Amino acid sequence: MTSRGWRLGVVAVLAAVCVSGPGGPDVIRTASYLGPLPADRYDVTPQDYQRSQRASALLVRQCMAERGHRDFPLDPRYPSDPVVATAVSTDYGALDLAAAGRWGYGWDPARSPALLPKGRRMTDAEYADFPACNAEASRRLMRGIDLKRDWLYAGTRAVEVDKAVKRDPRLRAAWDVWSRCVADQGFTRYPDPVAAYTDPAWQRGSDGNTRHTQRERATAVADVTCKRRHRTAELWHAARARQQAVDIARHRDRYAAGLQALRTYRATIAEVLRTLG
Repeated sequence: MTSRGWRLGVVAVLAAVCVSGPGGPDVIRTASYLGPLPADRYDVTPQDYQRSQRASALLVRQCMAERGHRDFPLDPRYPSDPVVATAVSTDYGALDLAAAGRWGYGWDPARSPALLPKGRRMTDAEYADFPACNAEASRRLMRGIDLKRDWLYAGTRAVEVDKAVKRDPRLRAAWDVWSRCVADQGFTRYPDPVAAYTDPAWQRGSDGNTRHTQRERATAVADVTCKRRHRTAELWHAARARQQAVDIARHRDRYAAGLQALRTYRATIAEVLRTLG
């Protein structure tokens, strides 16, 4: 469950970034510190995701017990560990000046989240029944929701909304100012901050982390410095807010149905946690 918009598919810690300019906040601590977006209320939250994971695990354990696996763990490991890549979306590229100077467009590998489950490995017999129980748990959590029409409707609109954001003349002007600023410091003239963040020159590994080369780190510092100087993230955030508001007004009934589906989902999760948790 990730934020909509610009999905960069790698970890980025969006932390303290000072900004200047009349009327602006003193500090942007995270991307969310820029304020909520109109479409946020129609999407799952990190808390929703955590609660859904717990509810799903409880339902799977109940199903597995019914199939004879009485001590099935809540957080089991597969018989063999899959290859796991770390992927966390960001909306505005790099924002943390200190992190940019040290890690460029990557992150401290020592602080990577532990992704492997904490429970024991499934047995082969458990693994044979696990997919069916997992599917049953998913059906239970989505009960009463029209998945094709209503589920996370705002997410289905994200591509079209993002296209409109990219066409926003005020945002394109802000990106041009940012681009010239980065180029004036001796770096590539990227069309926008996403292009800087995803430049193949940073040689991301299978986990999504970069090489943290001197050039990468210096580019990231210039990137964040120019965002700070010209309030790029704030202008970008405002463009997204405008386009989301327009889209919600145009499709009000569909967004409302999507919100009702989300409320149904939350109610089901609460029920499962209350009865099994």
